Amino acid sequence: MFEEKDTTRTPVSALGEFQLIDHLTQYVKIHHESTVKGIGDDAAVVAPTKKEQWVVTTDLLVEGVHFDLSYMPLKHLGYKAVMVNLSDVYAMNAEAKQLTVSIAASNRFPVEALEELYAGILAAANGYKVDIVGGDTTASTAGLLISITAMGTAPKDKITYRGGAKENDLLVVTGDLGAAYLGLQVLEREKQVFQVNPKAQPDLEPYSYLIERQLKPEARKDIPQLLKSLEVLPTAMIDISDGLSSEILHLCKHSETGCNVYEDKIPLDPQVMATCEEFELDSTTIALNGGEDYELLFTIDTDDFPKIKGNPNFTIIGHMTAASEGNHLITRAQTKIPLIARGWDGIQEDETSS
Repeated sequence: MFEEKDTTRTPVSALGEFQLIDHLTQYVKIHHESTVKGIGDDAAVVAPTKKEQWVVTTDLLVEGVHFDLSYMPLKHLGYKAVMVNLSDVYAMNAEAKQLTVSIAASNRFPVEALEELYAGILAAANGYKVDIVGGDTTASTAGLLISITAMGTAPKDKITYRGGAKENDLLVVTGDLGAAYLGLQVLEREKQVFQVNPKAQPDLEPYSYLIERQLKPEARKDIPQLLKSLEVLPTAMIDISDGLSSEILHLCKHSETGCNVYEDKIPLDPQVMATCEEFELDSTTIALNGGEDYELLFTIDTDDFPKIKGNPNFTIIGHMTAASEGNHLITRAQTKIPLIARGWDGIQEDETSS
């Protein structure tokens, strides 16, 4: 986790937009030769090669919808905002190269608060060797908004789409699932306790892994590189941001296939299982629908099975079927039930809360 620092408050108006941009971006480093021009002109300039293709993705994070600042430190928020975007680049089997960062903040955020936010963004960009090449800042009447666009490259014949899986392909997931959602539940519970008793001191040590997965997730930069070293090219791939079930169904829809997913194969951390018992939650439901794991889900040809067999980074959780067979979860009791998407939907969540 990051350490918080005690700072004074400087009104953003004391700097103005352009001085604020200069102030926040003074420590930005360039990591790639393909970055011809970064921050400081009307647009960034990047120069891809003829053999490479560029992938571009963007995400918008809105206070009160995507994050709660009562328990999300600003530095962690900046870091996570970058991870959300890098994860999408790696899900294309590409290497992330550049970022643009846009921030809208109300006047309750002084310069020091935005410094903390940007410190997290910088930590992520430097840690993952990604260049910040531009963005925008503006005032907001609705709290804090962050929009990040990530760009990356991959050889034309290596980019992996959601479509491309075929019948009998193996369905593979990286890491473990459900921890980020449970971390959110722990934080929400402690928030409610604090509101009743501000002097209460929570013991979060038993939930350290869950909370870190929620507040400071890591995008799987290692996976495209690992797959390349194993000489495995996924037939389809997606990142797990909205819940495993939703992402599986996205692959099935775009690939025009069905699937069988095996409940007893879904990877769960022991802390996830213990916390599910404490909260009286079903661990399979949490893994399928929790979201924000930022692991990668992909399919491979059965011929590639020996190449990933036994690798601790991967778990085979099922296989693709003919579209006519539908999408199913095979339970531990060997019962076949329909696989339904109940993951995060930002629009629907917003509508139901209004």
